[in-house]
Amino acid sequence: MSFNTSDDDSQQRFALGFLFALIALVVSTVVGVTVYKQRAVARAPVVEPAAVVVAPAGTLDVTDNDVARVVVDGGVVRFYFATGRADLAQDAQPALADIARAVAEGRSVIVSGFHDATGDAEVNAQLAKDRAINVREALKSAGVPEDKIELRKPEVTQAGGPNAEARRVEVTLAPM
Repeated sequence: MSFNTSDDDSQQRFALGFLFALIALVVSTVVGVTVYKQRAVARAPVVEPAAVVVAPAGTLDVTDNDVARVVVDGGVVRFYFATGRADLAQDAQPALADIARAVAEGRSVIVSGFHDATGDAEVNAQLAKDRAINVREALKSAGVPEDKIELRKPEVTQAGGPNAEARRVEVTLAPM
């Protein structure tokens, strides 16, 4: 019985070369996808033009219970509401337009409503929901497709802090 060690060595080298090439392909694909995702996140629009976007003249005192205003803070847009009301601030359009631009570039938004601790808990929960729905409708009017807006009830709708700060709807850009 004769063995051809030359053919066996050649086949082993071919198999090892193929295996190394396959591993290199997998590693380069993983690295490429990771770099691509990091660059996409770095280029993603951030909605934070200023600390305070809009507020009716002379109404920036957060202790005032009847203030409707919009604040952008760290990429989260907060729509604040007057006591017992679900009306958006009169000058909310710039913030809505910023959100619409971010959605047009491929993002989606999460809308969550909160309320203060005063009054009936059921009424407050419904008011938080109504406020979130009003923000959703304003976003749709600003050109945001409904399928890009997610209404998400927070685990705790009663927000802490001053009552004027608690009566809000937060709009957050969802990760891509």
